[in-house]
Amino acid sequence: MGIERKFVQDGLTKARINEYFTKQLERAGYGGMVINRTPMGTQITLFAEKPGMVIGKGGKTIHRLTNDMSYVYNVDNPQIDVQEIKVPELNAQMMANRLANALERGWYFRKAGYNMLRRIMDSGALGCEIVLSGKFTGPRSKVSKMVEGYIKHAGKPAEELVDTGFATAVKKLGTIGCRVRIVQPGTELPGKFYMLKDEKPAASETPEPEAKAKEGIKEVLEKTPEKSGMKNIRQVGSVWEHTHDDLDWHPMSVPHPAATAVPVTEVTEEEPAAAVEAESTVEAKTAVEAEPSMETVDKPVQSPDIELPEGEQTRINDGLEEHKHEGYDYWHPSSRTHKTKGDEN
Repeated sequence: MGIERKFVQDGLTKARINEYFTKQLERAGYGGMVINRTPMGTQITLFAEKPGMVIGKGGKTIHRLTNDMSYVYNVDNPQIDVQEIKVPELNAQMMANRLANALERGWYFRKAGYNMLRRIMDSGALGCEIVLSGKFTGPRSKVSKMVEGYIKHAGKPAEELVDTGFATAVKKLGTIGCRVRIVQPGTELPGKFYMLKDEKPAASETPEPEAKAKEGIKEVLEKTPEKSGMKNIRQVGSVWEHTHDDLDWHPMSVPHPAATAVPVTEVTEEEPAAAVEAESTVEAKTAVEAEPSMETVDKPVQSPDIELPEGEQTRINDGLEEHKHEGYDYWHPSSRTHKTKGDEN
């Protein structure tokens, strides 16, 4: 036998074995098989929802399956192992069998397909595809496809990462094929990439404009009347008001009338009252000397160089002699040269 014929024969044998297990273990919830060839023989792993029904009472069922593999399908030294399916919704073969049973019981094909699709995706599958083909409601055959999530359709990832199950539903109008393909949760899909987050830049020595603005706001808040310990102050909207003496609340920006400043001197026990009086007297004299001297003399002041007419008023302002002519309201220095009648402009 050529190598090509051997590969074809092995594929055909595997398909016949899968069909045999599907019929024999339908009540046990058959979910597929895996065949591995070893030097000791052929290892067959069966997946079922109820492993106890596959083994049978005293191992009777599993012995019968082993003999059939050896004598009917010519499998070399078969060894059957059974594993339990913990999440049936993530097994494609089991979901295909349940979908075929639902169609045989009379479920509408679209309702049965979407109901099964929702259950599979709610179990955490990354993607699911359900394809129904056959005579649904009329004499003509048609295909209905329901897809959700991410599914690979070609290449090696489609063979290794996608779990596929197939079952048939026999109805009066004809046979309906049910194919279910599931991408298991946690599968590393090819071509998937991740975005790396940029590291935080080092803090620059120069403060940013936002930092400067925040510092300025902080300084203004610290300088508010509430922070400085002032009393009888309140804020109405954006206006600060205060009250003092017998006045009612008024804005702080309103100018107050100037009050006569009365010097107040604290008298301690060590300083006698006479010393306080002496200090107040010296301060009063200093204030009088600081004020500009302004005297108005009704009598004319005789100057050695300037002759003033009679009836004029004279005064001394900041050490400068000024006078005012009769009939005029402004003062001017007495030393100014006066024009007489007849002088040209």
